[in-house]
Amino acid sequence: MRRSDMMRRPARSAGAALLAAGLLAACSTSTLEITDPDVLNAADYETAAGATPLRLGVVQDFANVYSGNASLENVIVVSGNVSDEMYSTDTFDDRLFPNQRAMNENLPALDGFYRNMHRARAGATRAITVLKKVAPTPVQNIGELYAIRGYTENFFAELYCSGVPFSEETSAGTTFGDPLTTAQIYARALASMDSALASAGTDTRVQNMARLGRARVLLNLGRYSDAVAAAAAVPTSFNWSTAHSTASGRQENGMWNALTVANSRYAIINNEGGNGIAWLRTPADPRIPWVPSTRTGFNGSSRNLPTQLKYDRTTSAVVASGLEARLIELEVRLRGGTQEDRDAVFAGLNQLRAANAPAIAPLAGAAPTDQAAAVSQFFEERAIWLYLTGHRLGDLRRLIRQYGRTANQVFPTGNLPAPLAGVYGNDVNLPVPFDERNNPKFNGCLDRNP
Repeated sequence: MRRSDMMRRPARSAGAALLAAGLLAACSTSTLEITDPDVLNAADYETAAGATPLRLGVVQDFANVYSGNASLENVIVVSGNVSDEMYSTDTFDDRLFPNQRAMNENLPALDGFYRNMHRARAGATRAITVLKKVAPTPVQNIGELYAIRGYTENFFAELYCSGVPFSEETSAGTTFGDPLTTAQIYARALASMDSALASAGTDTRVQNMARLGRARVLLNLGRYSDAVAAAAAVPTSFNWSTAHSTASGRQENGMWNALTVANSRYAIINNEGGNGIAWLRTPADPRIPWVPSTRTGFNGSSRNLPTQLKYDRTTSAVVASGLEARLIELEVRLRGGTQEDRDAVFAGLNQLRAANAPAIAPLAGAAPTDQAAAVSQFFEERAIWLYLTGHRLGDLRRLIRQYGRTANQVFPTGNLPAPLAGVYGNDVNLPVPFDERNNPKFNGCLDRNP
């Protein structure tokens, strides 16, 4: 307390002091000791009854970091902002710098996102330990938690630079993690997916979550035949989505908040930085529904923003689907590099279009005869099918890492879109936030390579 505050406080009379003392003496201190039902100790969850709310809390944490969060930053937003799916109409560096590919370690909104990612990952780990101890059946509940952990670890590898540490909090205190290379993070994610599959029991939903998670990680690692083997077991009808509601801002669909509300902080853009895809087609592609509007961005200068119609306030967001499994199979087939392969992939893409509801007109003409053109066509189709599902940043990085493209061939480059001034930077991933330097083993990204 400041001295000035003490001097201003009126002195209590002796009578008042005695009265207060008497009242306290007359009271039982036990009356003042209450239990707050909203605060639970770890031991409260380590029971068969407590295991369910613990598990559901992890499921909600994952939904929040993937596609929820009224404060906007989630996997889909961050992936879309750094890539070409959307651009920032904000006034805060937290969102402008990622969009401009010129980030630093001190961006508070990304700090919160990073913590939420670790919260979902670490929460899954803790819940797995508890469920194995007090609620080992049904086993698929444990498998689901392993899958959630595996997908979150995969997001770290797709979105961040090399060098993310994975610390753990135990009853003995914090065990600081060593910075891991991107390949090591993918290996960690793959191990979680393997555990998910081993713990899925006969539950086909969890089995397919794990299989598709394995396929996605294996594709990122360049283990193409293994990726196809994992994807082949996933039926096209499979769909795993997060759930959203209006029960709280945290539970709302974050994409609705990011792109649809008045004065939104993000907007869809065509051909961002020259290399971006033309998302705003007329008539609208059924996979990217949108309408024109007179909305203004948060900065007050970005006007007539288009309104996306894919996500409403309570719309579920697809994390993994059988459609993605088919796209993985087609991509690996394309790597064969022959005209027969290109023809087969072209036909496969048109089959996916025909199976959509409503059906989409087939790609014009015939399969490209040039491999580079076929790769570009495939990745554009993949981007449209997986629009705003958190895949785009990882895919642009794969185009560099696995297909020999340069960063300035796939990422937005050149002059920033009006009303912004300046040029795009060179970042192709997120830096680990400065807060992580509290970890004595961490001294910054190991590298910023794709």
